[in-house]
Amino acid sequence: MNNNIPSTPGKFKMDKPPYIHRFRWHYSSLAKLTFWSVVFLGLIVVFFFKSPSTSPPSPNSDLSRRSLKTTSWGGPAWEKRVRSSARIRSPNGLSVLVTGAAGFVGTHVAAALKRRGDGVLGLDNFNDYYDPSLKRARQALLERSGVYIVEGDINDVALLNKLFEVNPFTHVMHLAAQAGVRYAMENPNSYVHSNIAGFVTLLEICKNANPQPAVIWASSSSVYGLNTKVPFSEKDRTDQPASLYAATKKAGEEIAHTYNHIYGLSLTGLRFFTVYGPWGRPDMAYFFFTRDILKGRSIPIFEAANHGTVARDFTYIDDIVKGCLGALDTAEKSTGSGGKKKGDAQLRVFNLGNTSPVPVSELVSILERLLKVKAKRKVMKLPRNGDVPFTHANISFARREFGYKPTTDLQTGLKKFVRWYVGYYGSGKKGDH
Repeated sequence: MNNNIPSTPGKFKMDKPPYIHRFRWHYSSLAKLTFWSVVFLGLIVVFFFKSPSTSPPSPNSDLSRRSLKTTSWGGPAWEKRVRSSARIRSPNGLSVLVTGAAGFVGTHVAAALKRRGDGVLGLDNFNDYYDPSLKRARQALLERSGVYIVEGDINDVALLNKLFEVNPFTHVMHLAAQAGVRYAMENPNSYVHSNIAGFVTLLEICKNANPQPAVIWASSSSVYGLNTKVPFSEKDRTDQPASLYAATKKAGEEIAHTYNHIYGLSLTGLRFFTVYGPWGRPDMAYFFFTRDILKGRSIPIFEAANHGTVARDFTYIDDIVKGCLGALDTAEKSTGSGGKKKGDAQLRVFNLGNTSPVPVSELVSILERLLKVKAKRKVMKLPRNGDVPFTHANISFARREFGYKPTTDLQTGLKKFVRWYVGYYGSGKKGDH
């Protein structure tokens, strides 16, 4: 993959949720209660049915970040770009809609599909959960390889209908989501909007399509929550989520079951385990550890109760891509047509991990060696913010079904990441991102 993209570090920015105003009601009469009920209902109507053509919200507002329509679309030239990007260029190739295509995993998956001759169209809303300039750089990378990313939201029904009208996709690789465990404590609505409402919107479009596409989508290792049995197996219980993010991903798995059962959609969920590598997400520990070590800042090293070790099943991006493509290639066709089920359809869920958990302290030691800089470690107790002490994937099911076998150890993967990071951001002299 060509990494020669101009460095465009921007400031790392997280939206702050609006203050929640609390009112105390002291009404003694039914008349007053009725009056305020009418006012409240009126506000709901105004909020939900307000025309999008009115004055736009502030660029820094959460509503703007989750806007359903982020740019204009449509017209002959636009449709031509969509068809060209989605055109299959190899025998027996697939036509794939990749949501979240400007994201970390989405960019790598879309590029891999395009390289092998599949038709690929991307969809992304370019929100500012983290530096949008990094997403724009990924977009430029994909466009040079012939992948067009439509700018829009997965909750935009009109846009999704138009995309399926212009091109009958055989598969959907649904990677768009609000990521991150900790941010859910600040902005919970963004997780409901993207991970639940957005998933339902997409499945509604897919079940009404004719023919229906097969859908492969990103779940998360976070669904294992407070499980203590290791390694985590797809057969383990997942009803104890430790974060809202995990709960929305678990909800997605139940929603997938429903659409498979009622409408015959072929659905495959992929539980990713701590994905890392070049073009990664700035909110991930390995990424901001690298930044802060280079800048001479202290970094938090969390420890579990009783000085226990915090470890993660770090999985290199190339191994995740191989898992995504394996799941895609073994996905059976959906059995429904126009929203009506005609027979039982495939329903699967796979762990995609590395099977070799590494203590976070060892991650830091590897980065120190690669960066040739000593880290300023600050040992802290693991906060009650949804993080779990460890993750460890059992990948036997994925290995059996499509030969999934990760090959990149953490030392090798971090070396590739650091090489990319220094090439993209420099050695730490530039501004924050």
